[in-house]
Amino acid sequence: MQPASIKHFLNTQDWSRAELDALLAQAHRYKQDKLGDALKGKSIALVFFNPSMRTRTSFELGAFQLGGHAVVLQPGKDAWPIEFQLGTVMDGDTEEHIAEVAKVLGRYVDLIGVRAFPKFVDWQHDREDVVLKSFARYSPVPVINMETITHPCQELAHVLALQEHFCTTDLRGKKYVLTWTYHPKPLNTAVANSALTIATRMGMDVTLLCPTPDYILDERYLGWAKDNVAESGGSFAISHDIESAYAGADVVYAKSWGALPYFGNWEPEKPIRDQYKHFMVDGQKMALTNNGVFSHCLPLRRNVKASDAVMDSPQCIAIDEAENRLHVQKAIMAALARQ
Repeated sequence: MQPASIKHFLNTQDWSRAELDALLAQAHRYKQDKLGDALKGKSIALVFFNPSMRTRTSFELGAFQLGGHAVVLQPGKDAWPIEFQLGTVMDGDTEEHIAEVAKVLGRYVDLIGVRAFPKFVDWQHDREDVVLKSFARYSPVPVINMETITHPCQELAHVLALQEHFCTTDLRGKKYVLTWTYHPKPLNTAVANSALTIATRMGMDVTLLCPTPDYILDERYLGWAKDNVAESGGSFAISHDIESAYAGADVVYAKSWGALPYFGNWEPEKPIRDQYKHFMVDGQKMALTNNGVFSHCLPLRRNVKASDAVMDSPQCIAIDEAENRLHVQKAIMAALARQ
């Protein structure tokens, strides 16, 4: 049986502001002194259903730097395909059920990380985050979200980079623009969901900028944003106007995502999306800001999502944010391993 008191890291919304601040403070300390023994003699299984560069590298190195060991598994490649539905007659491609997988892994390791993108067929199904929640349901050890329909590790790395740039842990009053950008393919909304969540959690004045109402994020994350504003201060607004959204911004965070009304039926959405290539972040738009800082979760297609000039500007902190994945994930692993 799963311990009743077990704490997972599935979404930052599940953690108190004090707990998040403690993780960020620990991440800052790890950035100053990389090595430690918080995971000495402990291990983490990193379960990847989707490709990764930053996530895999930073988690593997983070475990190593804290004295732990990471085991990487790719179901369907170097591990058995997994079934997640209860009551299924398993006479197809899946070889074992999550009920056994999570329990067995929990007998071997101290932590489990899961990366599983949406299937892009039915948003009402994907928004339930079945893979991640199934691991959390059956695992006897803490589970970490390495990106599913949210990306909470990226959230903390982003906030840490902002705190470093502005030389303060208090980001209240900063004007924050989360802008949609063009991409030739419809992408996951995970980072956008997470950016909206954490920016409002930190009390910033947040504007969600997107081309049309079709690109507004899921109501769950809009609800979280409104709840966060009520609790932490700041404000939240939705805009479809580039100039007014960028005007006076302190932070511009860019991400591309597909329009949810067309989820799983992308062909009708493509001609709509193709009209908005001008949403790319460029020097002209950044000139409207309050000497604003720019960031992105990476990977980024240059001169599609953001121009070379923006990416190479000293105001771009995307590399700092990417580095911070290592430090915040070490803080997360260390905190969860203490249970």
